Amino acid sequence: MRNGDQGWIHRGASKAFGFWLLAFGQRSLERPIANSQEPKAHRGFTLIELLLYVTLSSAILFVVIAFLSQLLQSRIKNQVMAEVDQQGVQVMQLMTQTIRNAQSITAPTPGISAASLTIATSVTSTTPTVFDLSASAIRITEGASSSIPLTNGRIAATGLTFQNLSRLGTPGVVRIQFTLVYLNPANKVEYQYQQTFIDTAALK
Repeated sequence: MRNGDQGWIHRGASKAFGFWLLAFGQRSLERPIANSQEPKAHRGFTLIELLLYVTLSSAILFVVIAFLSQLLQSRIKNQVMAEVDQQGVQVMQLMTQTIRNAQSITAPTPGISAASLTIATSVTSTTPTVFDLSASAIRITEGASSSIPLTNGRIAATGLTFQNLSRLGTPGVVRIQFTLVYLNPANKVEYQYQQTFIDTAALK
């Protein structure tokens, strides 16, 4: 190899080594800067971000509470309606069945309406049988027995009316009407419910 070629090689190697040192030095200088900026990416929430998260969480919690409250009110409302309707149907069925099995209507007389009904049955121990209203409760009294309430203490009965629609020569017909109201001392919407029941029964 000639001396000129060796010098060219040495000069090329020196330049390459110089470029490598320059590049390595730049990377060494940039690395602390990058490391100094790295912790910034792991800092905590800012005040604006924290307020945003708190507001969003509060809104979600409010929606969930409102939904659960509405669900609970709907459930209570359905229970109240079912209780009133069930008691009204049971009371009406007992009255109509008792009237159909009765021997005669004692009071009210034909063409008259009254707040109580007195009938004579085929059994001496249950004669007379009386349906009436006392202290917001519909009662039945059979013979000399004590009166038995047909509605519970959570429901108030009003407007109990018996209308004797009997005509001459017919066994007897009675029109029954009453209203049941669910007691609501706190005046809550979910407990506000009443229902009016109307039916007619004829003696067999």
